[in-house]
Amino acid sequence: MESFVNIVLYVSYLLVILAALGAIVLPLINALGNPKSLLKSVLGIAAIGVIFLISWSVSGDEVTAVYTKFNITSTSSKVIGGVLITTYLLMGIAVLSIIYSEIRKIAN
Repeated sequence: MESFVNIVLYVSYLLVILAALGAIVLPLINALGNPKSLLKSVLGIAAIGVIFLISWSVSGDEVTAVYTKFNITSTSSKVIGGVLITTYLLMGIAVLSIIYSEIRKIAN
């Protein structure tokens, strides 16, 4: 029974890797046929990068005793803080966009 579980796990790993490759490669192939869509994607990724850099620059780098148990350094603490602030900002932007969209639908 244990060998069957191992085989199924390996097959599922393979399928996840194939799905990830498909999700990355197929849109790139499609984007090469339409360069304007590729430019929009690059601009979106660059905007998220700028938001992360701003979030990273305002995040703290403090390390408490609890963090040292998990080998968290001041650099990794700053990166984690930047990721968290970026997540909060993007979530806030998404919620505000939804509210704006719904208000705009009501106004029309």
